[in-house]
Amino acid sequence: MNVLVKSATIVDPKSDFHNQTVDILIEKGTISQISKRIQNPKNYKEIRLDNLHVSQGWFDSSVSFGEPGFEERETIDNGLQTAAYSGFTSIAVNANTNPVIDSYADISFLKSKAAKHAVNLYPIGALTKNSDGIELAELFDMKTAGAVAFYDYQKPISNPNLMKLALQYASNFSGLVCSFPQESKISGLGVMNENVTSTSLGLKGNPALAEELQIARDLFILEYTEGKLHIPTVSTAKSVALIRAAKQKKLDVTCSVAIHNILYTDEQLNTFDTNYKVLPPLRTQNDIDALVDGLKDGTIDMVTSDHNPLDIEHKKIEFDYAKYGTIGLESAFGALNSIFTVKKTIELLTKGRERFGLTTTPIAVGNDANVSLFNPSGNYTFSDDNILSTSKNAIYKGKELNGTVYGIVANNQLLIK
Repeated sequence: MNVLVKSATIVDPKSDFHNQTVDILIEKGTISQISKRIQNPKNYKEIRLDNLHVSQGWFDSSVSFGEPGFEERETIDNGLQTAAYSGFTSIAVNANTNPVIDSYADISFLKSKAAKHAVNLYPIGALTKNSDGIELAELFDMKTAGAVAFYDYQKPISNPNLMKLALQYASNFSGLVCSFPQESKISGLGVMNENVTSTSLGLKGNPALAEELQIARDLFILEYTEGKLHIPTVSTAKSVALIRAAKQKKLDVTCSVAIHNILYTDEQLNTFDTNYKVLPPLRTQNDIDALVDGLKDGTIDMVTSDHNPLDIEHKKIEFDYAKYGTIGLESAFGALNSIFTVKKTIELLTKGRERFGLTTTPIAVGNDANVSLFNPSGNYTFSDDNILSTSKNAIYKGKELNGTVYGIVANNQLLIK
């Protein structure tokens, strides 16, 4: 693939051309020249787009599809195409399929399905067999096959000894253990944040305490085992404080936040729209403020779309019975760019690779082209027309977002909408 990208503003602090508007020549998938103006004697395809900006390719640490087993929700092929057109060159994919991804063969299947795509798919293996929370899965075998972490997606490990064993065992091969932050006996049958809003709506509440107890427990176990822990999708102010204190103690812990948890409060549920039913639930403005502060000071290491496609049969039903989850790849950039500066938005979208054992690729001559193309200007209202996923369960419908994603250059391929 040979292409000449014209008049692109580079947003990459690790590049010598950061904040400069330049031409970028890509030959056979490798950046061969960066300059103010590059001639095109070989008549390569030229990319000229309005207010074009490029950055290192974006990474999402928590993406769910459906295949195998739930192809009606999303296939790997369409999911990876959606990720590409949403600006992501790398995604870590959860194990919540049927069967659950919990063996060497399962990891190999995912990698083979994604092999020829522009987007790199990095499998997350289940932490326990069938994600049942009873017995550890084949962690080392999955690591050998290419798993980048181990996580029972949105299923808390209730047995503290099992979490202890997981951290101890995985530390033998630098495995990353993920623990969903929820104490199930406290959360009970709660379907939204426990607060005045849940009381007024007559819906059972899932208190912040459920998240904070689980995080406190896991941090104590982490300190004992000296393992390597990632806490996905934190949502409360006290959770941020707990993790901040743990980092000050030099514990090996990271965490993420779902983008929708820094945009919406639990008051959105007044309409009983099941697109707002997510896990962890939407919390309060005080929690949002703490989460944003955590992103700014580095306590929260990365953002995620927590993309989770669900078919209409699981969402367009009574609120109590609807499944948790929203799609988010298509809206990730526009949502972040509507509340942060362009610089901060790109920083958040490119963070997290190292925690999952992946390398970063600065925009520099001689490096493989692994870049996202976008226009940071211009507002629009997110609607069904912006959805590329097979499932349409989007929390962002009707939300004003900022900026447009054009596509990516990665793995010697160009994908532009």
